[in-house]
Order: sequence, then structure tokens, then C-alpha cells
Amino acid sequence: MSRSGDPPPRDDGPAGGLRGRARAWTRAWSPGWELYERATELELFHRSLAFGALGLVAMVPLLIVVAAADPLHRHGFASWIADGMALSGASADAVQDVFGPAGHVRPAASVFSLVALAAFGLTFSSSVQTGYAKIWDVSIGPFHRVWRQVTWSAVLVGYLYADSQTRSVIGSSIRIPVNLCGGVLFFWWGQRYLLRGQVPWRPLLPGAVATMIGLVGLRAFSYLVFAPLIVSSAVSYGAAGTVLTVESWLVGVGFVLFGGALLGRYPLSARIRAWAAPATERGPADSTAPGDDGGG
Repeated sequence: MSRSGDPPPRDDGPAGGLRGRARAWTRAWSPGWELYERATELELFHRSLAFGALGLVAMVPLLIVVAAADPLHRHGFASWIADGMALSGASADAVQDVFGPAGHVRPAASVFSLVALAAFGLTFSSSVQTGYAKIWDVSIGPFHRVWRQVTWSAVLVGYLYADSQTRSVIGSSIRIPVNLCGGVLFFWWGQRYLLRGQVPWRPLLPGAVATMIGLVGLRAFSYLVFAPLIVSSAVSYGAAGTVLTVESWLVGVGFVLFGGALLGRYPLSARIRAWAAPATERGPADSTAPGDDGGG
């Protein structure tokens, strides 16, 4: 029987002791666990599936029309896909057979079809904007949505067009760093612009870098996996097999796009925790808000 001055008894059992404290520490401080929880809240996989589906039905037709109107080289959209997926030989030929040469697309384009494609493109850009807003926990006003989506879609098309043209303009030794820097700038600016400048420039840079690193990894994966898969799928299932493989690649692009932005936020989260922990010890004079670099 304990006396009034004695400390309360401790539960040193394995279930409520060390294991419970380790689980609480893991949930509170582990970046991997925090990233997993945020990805689950964001529904990263489902959002990537939606990105791939919208990309196939919304952006791909628009890019086909843009590639058909290419005044420089007329390689067609199939060459854009082949370049992005690192395809060559039989796999590139299978993609060419599905999407067809550019000359068959341009005469069929009309004003109505272009307007319809632009509307579908807005749906695609809206999904990207919503994903970024959920990652950074900001709200996007209804009056700022449409014109920002239009501008972002136009810049995206211009970026993809310029990226495809560098293949025949400059050598590979120069093209790789140029495209990497251009991609980082585009994804850095894209987050800032779609989020209406509510997040400063500095916290957005790690996400842009992570996105480009992920796209490079996806390109290598495509070379090793998707290229032979396209050939076997084209033999077994025809054009449908090729389209399904391209769709799988688009889902991977969506996963990298949102996952890179989500991963890029966590250097900022770690910095906030590091500053918040000793804030009471440093005093009000030293407790400057982290991430406030005046870039808003």
C-alpha cells in the first residue's frame, strides 16, 4: 500500500512501456511515417490514377493538335511520347502506329475541337492545382482558378514543345542539363503560380528538384520496363496494349508530380520542428518565424 508522499507506480510492462513510447516517438518525429500519413491523407495513388486518366483524355489530344501544327520539324506527338518514355526501335514504332503521323491530325482540327480540347485541358490543370493546394494546406479562391489554369496549361504545352525540340537542336551533353534546369524552373514556378503565391519561393524549390529527380528515375524505369512491355503488349493486345502502357506511364508521371511536391515540403516541416522545439528556451527575441523570407 503506497503512502501519500510516494510517486505513483509505473507500468514497466512491454506493451505499455518501451514499445508504446517508441511508437509515439515514431509517429511524432519519423519523417517516413509523417510522409506516409500525408500521402494517405492526400490519397496519392488515387490522385495519380486520376492524373493519368485526365492526361490521356484531356492533355494528350491537345498535345497531338499542337504537335501536328509544329512549324519546325513535324515529328508528331508520337515522337514526344517516345522521347519522354525513352523508347526506341520496335517500342517507338508501336507508339507511332497508335498515335499516327501529324499530317492526319492537322486538317481535322476545327475551332470547336480546339475549344473542346482547351476545356478538357482546364480539367487537367484543375486537378494539378487542387493537388498542390491539398499538399500545402492552402485554399484557392474561385475567382483565381480559371485564368491561372489557362496560363499554366499554356506554359506546360510550351515547355513540352521546347523540351521536344531540343532533341534535334542541341547535343545530348548540353540538352540534359538544359532540360533539367528548365524542368526545375517550370515545376518551381508552377507550384507558386497555381497556389496564388501563398507559399514563399524557398519552400517550393525542394519539391521542384524532387519532381525532376523522380522524372529522371521514371525515365530510366520506362527504358527498362515500359519499352519491352510496349512491344509485348502490342503483339498480344494490339493498339489497346500500347495505350494501356502509355496510360501506366502517365500514372507514374502523376505519382512523381504530386509525390515530389509532397516530399519537397518536408525539409520545411523539419525546420519548423527544429525551430519550434527550443522557441520557449530562446525567448521571444530569438523566436523568428521559420520560412518567413518575404517571398509571399
